[in-house]
Formats: sequence, C-alpha cells, structure tokens
Amino acid sequence: MKAILLAAGQGSRLLPLTLERPKCLVPVGGRAILDHQLDACAAAGVEQAVVIGGYRIAQIAAHLAARPAGALPVRLVFNPFWAVASSIGSVWATRDLLDEAFLLMNGDTLFDPDALRFAVAMAGPSVSLLVDPLDGPPEADDMLVAAQGNRVSAVAKTLDPARATHRSLGVVVARRGSGYAAALDTVIGADDGIHAFHHAIIDRLAGADGVTALSLPPGLAWQEVDRPEDIARWPGVHA
Repeated sequence: MKAILLAAGQGSRLLPLTLERPKCLVPVGGRAILDHQLDACAAAGVEQAVVIGGYRIAQIAAHLAARPAGALPVRLVFNPFWAVASSIGSVWATRDLLDEAFLLMNGDTLFDPDALRFAVAMAGPSVSLLVDPLDGPPEADDMLVAAQGNRVSAVAKTLDPARATHRSLGVVVARRGSGYAAALDTVIGADDGIHAFHHAIIDRLAGADGVTALSLPPGLAWQEVDRPEDIARWPGVHA
C-alpha cells in the first residue's frame, strides 16, 4: 500500500510560519509535520509514500533528500495548479496511482501511529474514511460527515449540522479497483470541479458504491495544524 500526502498548499492561516516555508515543514515538537506523518505511515505498514508538493517545493525536495537511509521511500510529485485549484488538484496529480490500494491524507494533520494502523487494518472492502464522532457542536472548519452505522451517507463542510454525526480526519483508505479514480474524474470534470475539496469524491461514492466510516477509537491522538495555536495542542510538544 502507498501513502499519498497532500502537501501542496501554502497554509495561509499558519502565517507568518509559512511565509518562507511550506506548511508541511512547519516544526511541531522539534520535527516537521511531514516527518511525523511519514513515520506514522511507516508504522502503519505503508511501503512507499508519495508527497504532492507545490508551494516552495524545492524545500520539500531538499528535506526529503536529507532523510536518513532506511527511512520510508518517498517520491515527490509536483502539482502545478496548487495556487488555483483546491485539494482535488493534488489528488488529480496522483491519478495514475488511484486504481491500486492507497492511504490518502491531508498534509497538515498529525496522528498517533496507532490511528493509521487502525485505518489500514479495519478498512472496508472498497473506500473507507477515518472519522471522529462529534461530541458537541462542530467547529467552523470541520469537514462534516453523516454516517449511519459504519456507512458514510454524506460529506461536506456545508452539511447541515443537524445531520452530522462525525467530522472527517482527512484519511481515505482505498482497496485496489475501488472506483475512487472514476469518481475523481466525474467530480473534477463538473462545473467548478477544480475548486472542490477532495472530500467531494467521498461524497459522490457515498451515494453510489458506499463508503465505510472508520470511527477513531477513543484515546488515539490527532491534531489538524491550521493555525499557530494548534501546534501547542499536539501531545509532547512541550516535552
């Protein structure tokens, strides 16, 4: 299984930290977000990672080149549309990989390695989405999910909060021949499709072939790093 890390954007909400470096290289607990993610992927049994870069991609290339021998093999892919398209543009840059098994994740979210192990081990027969149950009103930036049992029925930031049962953690696990690639073609080819979030692919699949909701077990840490204050929320950052 390959991991696909979407790390092309600047991360404007993290300014000034991203003024001169890409978001995935912002340090958390003394290590780049990207290194946290690659190590978690390796711990989950991923055999190779593909990082999709855009903003200041030369820095990402230099960082990857300096990783120690024996680390998880990584290929860097350039998304030339990173500044004009949404996250679906980075998924499009990896379309040649999407008929095989893959684990796809946003390039700005940290996970306890056991969270990714869980996602890989418990993935359903086609496409699965890692989600966290809502225990109160959703936050403004949440990608909301409606799930019935272990099946996703809808995904969108604009989903009616009354329907929402979970928030998405941005991790997609797909089996070989899942239909994800065909759904990508349909979504990105629609009017204004280049500005869709990649979750629009999951929403489409949820209404057709079905998407498994993988509810994160209690006690497994995760943290989306959208703003400077999010960095301090990651466990061990002050150790």
